[in-house]
Amino acid sequence: MSAGGETISKRVAITKANARMVAIVAVASFVTIFCLIASKTVFSQNQYQVRVTDAKQKAYTQLQKNVAAFSNLSNTYSDFVNQSTNIIGGSSSGSGNNTGDNATIILDALPDNYDFPALTSSIEKILTDRGFQIASISGTDDQLNQQSNTSSAAPQPVSIPFSFSVDHASYTSIGQLISALQQSIRPIQIDTLTLSGGASDMTATVSAHTYYQPALNLTISKKVVK
Repeated sequence: MSAGGETISKRVAITKANARMVAIVAVASFVTIFCLIASKTVFSQNQYQVRVTDAKQKAYTQLQKNVAAFSNLSNTYSDFVNQSTNIIGGSSSGSGNNTGDNATIILDALPDNYDFPALTSSIEKILTDRGFQIASISGTDDQLNQQSNTSSAAPQPVSIPFSFSVDHASYTSIGQLISALQQSIRPIQIDTLTLSGGASDMTATVSAHTYYQPALNLTISKKVVK
């Protein structure tokens, strides 16, 4: 074979070798990149599963605590409700002033809805039961504005202001009235007390406020683990 033919054969061989090398490098690069991407995906999925497992474990632990707390709460509630003498010194059974079990008293003390007419009726009963001559019971019925104040996950007490006046009362009876307001099932906070007249023929004007608290809204929520 001539020198020219050998040169051509060598060049063909080199070209084939280069092509083979390029192909090998390309395949190796593809495999390497694929492995890197796959490893990253597997690692991300593994990390996600770890977060999911951790969240499930926390939820399970909290559920166990809630079950134990429920048992204790149930026993405590039973003891609280079944007391013969309620928290305001009255009988837990029967009818009349300051009577009723403790659960009923708590619900009456802080109702979960706004009801101004019911409040004025309660004040009227307190006054008439003690023989006071009512001059006026007043306040602003805010029913429309309070309609939007519904249940929530963290309800707060809402103040309800009101006022009333009594005539022809004695100084002693006014003192008894203040005590009766303090012992009322509903919490009543006196803001101002104005007295006029004589010791046995007195007019008293009281400005005060009480509260209601929207119901507690308990919901089961879902958490998305990312």
